[in-house]
Amino acid sequence: MKVEELFEVVAADFYTGVPDSQLKALGDYLMGIYGIDQEHHMIAANEGNAVALATGYHLATGKIPVVYLQNSGEGNIINPVTSLLSEQVYAIPMVFLIGWRGEPGIEDEVQHVCQGKVTIKLLDDINIKSFIINQETTKQELEITMEAFKDSLLEGRSVAFVIGKGALSYASEIKYANNNQLSREAVIEQIVNISKDDPIISTTGKASRELFEIRQRRGQEHKYDFLTVGSMGHSSSIALGVAINKPEVKLWCIDGDGALLMHMGAMAIIGANKPRNLIHVIINNEAHESVGGLPTVGKDIDIAAIAKACGYPNTSVVNDISSLEQELRAARACEELSLIEVKCSLAVRNDLSRPTISTLKSKQDFMAYLQSLK
Repeated sequence: MKVEELFEVVAADFYTGVPDSQLKALGDYLMGIYGIDQEHHMIAANEGNAVALATGYHLATGKIPVVYLQNSGEGNIINPVTSLLSEQVYAIPMVFLIGWRGEPGIEDEVQHVCQGKVTIKLLDDINIKSFIINQETTKQELEITMEAFKDSLLEGRSVAFVIGKGALSYASEIKYANNNQLSREAVIEQIVNISKDDPIISTTGKASRELFEIRQRRGQEHKYDFLTVGSMGHSSSIALGVAINKPEVKLWCIDGDGALLMHMGAMAIIGANKPRNLIHVIINNEAHESVGGLPTVGKDIDIAAIAKACGYPNTSVVNDISSLEQELRAARACEELSLIEVKCSLAVRNDLSRPTISTLKSKQDFMAYLQSLK
C-alpha cells in the first residue's frame, strides 16, 4: 500500500511518535510534506511522550491525532492509555500506527520475538481495537475499517493500525545527513582501543552491531561486552547497576542520542549516585539512524551541560578523532564519573552484519567475565 493512501484514509492533521524501520515510508512521507512542524508533525522522545503531546493537541483542537511507534513501544504507552486516554477517565481518542516487529511467521531479531507475539493481545487488553495492514491490504479495506472505527473514536476510545513488514511504500526516499565528520564505527573502534579489557555496555541498534563486528575483526572475545539489543534507552541504567556492584572495575557505557532522550531521567539517577568507575559515552548523530535516520533533538540541546546539571563531575564534547582519543584516555585515568558527548555523522556500512552469538550465551559470558574481575 502506498503511504499516501494510508495518510488520505486516516485524514489527520497532527502526527507524533517515535520512528520505526517498519514505518520508514510513513516517516519519510511526513518529513517530505511537513518536516518537523509543531503544527503537524513532532518526533517525540518516547512513545508515552508522544501520547501526551497528542493529548494536548486534542484538548486544544478537539481533533483526533495520530501516534506512530514500533510495537516495542507499546509498554511506554500503556500507562497514559489506561490512566489518561481511557473512556473511564478522560475519553481521549487517538489513532495509533504501530510497526509490527517480530510478527509471528516472519523472521526477525531475537529482541522482537516476544513483543511480536503479544502485540495484538496487549492492544486488546487495553481496549484498543486494531486492524492489521499487510502487503495485500487495499485502500478500500482501509476505508471500510476506518468507517467502522468512527463510533469508537466518537466515544473517546483509541484505535490502532498494526503495520506488517513491507506493508507501506513511498516512492521518494528522504536522505538524512548532518555536518559531523566522525563515523560511529570509528568512535567505537577508539573506545575498544582505549578501554582495553574493561567491560562495555552498549545501546540498542547499530552501535551494538558495530561493537560486535569490531571484536570479530580483531579476533577478540565477546565476553567484554553486554549488547543491549532491545530495551531502548536503558543501557545507561544497566551500566549504573553494574558499576555500583563492581566498584573496582572501570566500566564503559556506549549510548546514543535517541536512546538517551528516550529515558533521560536515567542521567539524573546516575549523576546523583556518581559511580566513580563509570564512563558514559554519548554518540550523538542527531538522528534515529538505526531505524531510518529521522532526526532527534540531539542537535538542539547541550547534552554535556544537562549531564553537568544532573551531577556528572566530568563532562566534555568532542568532534574529531584527536580530541576523542584525548578525552577517552583522560576519562579512563579519572577516578570520577565522566561523560563524553561525541558529535557523529550518519555514515554506516551497508554490509553491517548482526551478532552471531545467542543473547543467552552473550549474557553468560559477560557475567562470568565480571565475576573474574576483582
